[in-house]
Amino acid sequence: MDKTQINYKNIYYPPGGILLWILIFLELITFGVALIVLVVNSKENPELFHQSRLHLNSTFGAINTIFLLTSGAFMAVTVHQFKLNNNLIASKYLKLTMLGGMLFLILKGFEYYLKIESGHTLGSNSFFTFYWLLTGFHVIHVLVGMVILLFTQNGLKKGKTLLEDIEASAAFWHMCDLIWLLLFPMLYLIF
Repeated sequence: MDKTQINYKNIYYPPGGILLWILIFLELITFGVALIVLVVNSKENPELFHQSRLHLNSTFGAINTIFLLTSGAFMAVTVHQFKLNNNLIASKYLKLTMLGGMLFLILKGFEYYLKIESGHTLGSNSFFTFYWLLTGFHVIHVLVGMVILLFTQNGLKKGKTLLEDIEASAAFWHMCDLIWLLLFPMLYLIF
């Protein structure tokens, strides 16, 4: 295969496939628009948003950021090891990727429990409406990502995983990382 064919393939067939990237861009646009609406609403009542944000635990948010970023790094190593035909090592790093996702979900679940216990629910005020909708939608993405990673791990174990499967899983998982990197400062730090 000559270089022009390789470049053609890379441009028109990104890792994970073009349809996955269309989905990723649509998801990022959706979250982006929601964050813009959040900012516009915060300008209408800055004191409410500031006081509400103070009820969030930024330490939990920072720890969850570390969980997801570390998990994303493990996913990158998974892809690299798979490309080197080190399926056993790739499988090990994929398990670490899933552990990071699981730790994120456990801590987020505990944080949700604390918010509900303290009366900061979806209907408390406009800040908490945004908080619950944005983080809840993100949690759904992480859960879907975990299912994708489980199927990928199962395929790795059986020796039936293709590079495209690994790359698609990685692209979706990194999208979850990116979305959290947008949500964390907007919800936990800025207002």
